[in-house]
Amino acid sequence: MHSAKPPGIHLLEYVQGSPLSLRSCQALVLILTFFSYASYHAARKTTSVVKSALDPKTCLNILKLHTSESHTVLYGGWAPFDSRDGTALLGDIDLAFLAIYAIGMFFVGHIGDRVDLRILLTIGMIGTGFFTAAFGAGYWLNIHSFYYFLGIQLIAGLFQSTGWPSVVAVVGNWFGKKKRGLIMGIWNAHTSVGNISGSLIAAALLKFGWGWSFVVPGFMIALVGLIVFLFLPAGPDAIGSEDYLFNDFGKNDIDAPLLEGQTEVTEKPVGFVEALRIPGVVPFALCLFFCKLVAYTFLYWLPFYISHTAVGEKYLSDSTAGALSTLFDLGGVVGGILAGHISDRLDARALTAASFTFSAIPALFFYRISGVISLYWNIILMFITGMLVNGPYALITTAVSADLGTHSSLRGNSRALATVTAIIDGTGSAGAAIGPLLTGYISAKSWTAVFIMLMVAALVAGLLLSRLVMAEVSTKLESRRSAAATGLPASSVEEA
Repeated sequence: MHSAKPPGIHLLEYVQGSPLSLRSCQALVLILTFFSYASYHAARKTTSVVKSALDPKTCLNILKLHTSESHTVLYGGWAPFDSRDGTALLGDIDLAFLAIYAIGMFFVGHIGDRVDLRILLTIGMIGTGFFTAAFGAGYWLNIHSFYYFLGIQLIAGLFQSTGWPSVVAVVGNWFGKKKRGLIMGIWNAHTSVGNISGSLIAAALLKFGWGWSFVVPGFMIALVGLIVFLFLPAGPDAIGSEDYLFNDFGKNDIDAPLLEGQTEVTEKPVGFVEALRIPGVVPFALCLFFCKLVAYTFLYWLPFYISHTAVGEKYLSDSTAGALSTLFDLGGVVGGILAGHISDRLDARALTAASFTFSAIPALFFYRISGVISLYWNIILMFITGMLVNGPYALITTAVSADLGTHSSLRGNSRALATVTAIIDGTGSAGAAIGPLLTGYISAKSWTAVFIMLMVAALVAGLLLSRLVMAEVSTKLESRRSAAATGLPASSVEEA
């Protein structure tokens, strides 16, 4: 579908007296999509920080107990989450959000290949902002109905599902394959930046009342959504003639659009079944299921875990735990960039992703066993764990999705980017829903059992890529043998 030129672009071109250059448009796309998805994650992250305020520390004798005939309540929380089953109720809230998010992802991807992505993003961001703020409004309206918070999270999850397929498709429309892993690894730092900013904002505002921890991020994403509506060009066609733009790219395939030179193809949206048949989509989607199960368990429960676990024989406050948890996301930034760079150098996405997931297993083990020794060890191991857990997650949701969305089997059809991205991340989001839900129940009995679950998930994620890894290794070995026979560099043989 042809995308309309954003009103802000009209204004910028009028002010400078000429059309925006290609480089300017690419820079604008990267910046706007970066802050767009960072604001999605900032709004999403608040729940994990506020959990400790809603469900007080049942493991510490610092709160006064009051016993009634129905249940035991701990002062300092917020009904209905302050009861003995409060942790499970919070897990149910997470499930509601992530389940509808995963389901919505498949539909949004289908829609995203058929509508203006700028409009879809705007609606999603403003809707997310409104319902995030509505959750926090329960604080001032003195709402204690579990079904109110459940319903709000269901609708918020639906609006949140508009984000990822849209931003990946927009970036995929503007950037070529060379060094895509590195570019998208750096760009994918938006996830961690959003998590970090969301954690810090929510933690800082807790002292004023937990409602502010939702209202402020909700306002922020709505504001960024308005900026996206005004300035985001969804594709080269949104700012002028595609033929002119393609000629302006020259021979630099880092800048070239993913589908340069394929304008003769009569494009029609790719169906769900056809997208599933693209080689690599199913194994990477299933791998992401288990990768996101691990990553989202940390996303939603890490501040809670830190505040409920003695670190160096001391318990940390809710706000301190929320701030400390950002180190996991800082590690994720490094992991995403590192995974993207390594996969570019090796030209082996599956091998890189599998290596990270297998390495995450001992990292998870040592974080649980040694992270409680001291704050120093907790910080180091949390950073390493974040790097290894988020590395493959970032790689699969960005470079891999873009690779498969422009696979050679599509014969240049660009109408598959959002659909393929939605299939992969939608499947991953199902795992993201299950992980936090199981944690809500398992953690009430044993946090060690939670970490065992995460290690098993990381193992399965790596094993699911085994066939693709073997295929990549076989290709490498074959190219080396061919290179030795012909005297050409191995890279030349692979490209041929």
